[in-house]
Amino acid sequence: MRILIVKLGSIGDIVHTLPSLAALRRAFPHAEISWVVEQRTSEILRDNPSLDRLIEVDTKALRRGLMSGETLRAPRQQLRRLRASAFDLALDFQGLLKSASIARLSGARRIFGFSREGLREPASRIFLSKTVFIPRTTHVIRKNLGLVSGALGIPVPQDPRDLEFPIQVDSSHENEAEEAVVGTGNRYAILNPGGGWPTKLWNPERFGELADQIWGNHGLHSLVTYGPGEIELAERVLGSSLSGKARAVSLSLKGFYALAKRAQVYVGGDTGPTHIAVAAGTPVVGLFGPTEWWRNGSPRNDDICVERTDIDCRVDCHRRSCSNWICMDIEVERLLNAVTERLERASGIARAEGRELMSVGL
Repeated sequence: MRILIVKLGSIGDIVHTLPSLAALRRAFPHAEISWVVEQRTSEILRDNPSLDRLIEVDTKALRRGLMSGETLRAPRQQLRRLRASAFDLALDFQGLLKSASIARLSGARRIFGFSREGLREPASRIFLSKTVFIPRTTHVIRKNLGLVSGALGIPVPQDPRDLEFPIQVDSSHENEAEEAVVGTGNRYAILNPGGGWPTKLWNPERFGELADQIWGNHGLHSLVTYGPGEIELAERVLGSSLSGKARAVSLSLKGFYALAKRAQVYVGGDTGPTHIAVAAGTPVVGLFGPTEWWRNGSPRNDDICVERTDIDCRVDCHRRSCSNWICMDIEVERLLNAVTERLERASGIARAEGRELMSVGL
């Protein structure tokens, strides 16, 4: 069987689909599984042992070529890569016109996607062979697993502890993490002040104060992570930290994954690094404003979301700009309390796992 996964981006979208990839590979160990993804967000999927082929595309260039009728070299090459396998089926996890169009261009015999209620662009329904209904108030990881289960009738994990996020790292990524933690004694929190939308950002000066509080209360250094274009944000965090126990670090996505696996706790908003931290199994404290934790946050019960529940303007908000913008006006004390609670939960889990190992004589 030849299966094509269509999930183009962003980083969070890709991470949220990894458990579905794991479920497919578990159910069809001998299938040829390919994934088509935007070039700019493909790093996290490279060298993935669960994938046979990774097809990187530039949908803007592809769309330009198709709409203009020009025989551009790049779109032509992308189409050849897309049609290199005779796919038996394609799974459109994106729910957009462009993702459904790519599934159709692949030549897949059957194309599965969400029913109208679950599509971000309902018009994409015309390209689908079969649809699967998923209740609207479903976490996005569960939504993706529901598509796999409904389309192919295969078992999917029900317990959050059984979710798999296949990400392949090598020694270079481990070395990135090793360099980042120098001087911390391997006791550190990750603070990620960035976010794709301005409305998702917590005040960077408050992040700096939080770093001081985490050091004073828990003896943890803070590694302030930043991506392209976010150095100024990280510097504002450091400029507001008085303890001298915070440091800014920038890593590749897989280097960040390796770093997150060792962290005592992670704090960040609804952004790619947060979802990677969840995939790494890091204890997470999320800061959510215009988007919803129940949909985009961690599926684990022990992780904590800090959000404004005392305002009435957050329902289905998803605004990238806002004249009100009070949903991220959250006090440092609330974050510190959440970090303390999450560390205590992690410690309790570690103790319970230790007792379990002792009981079986390991």
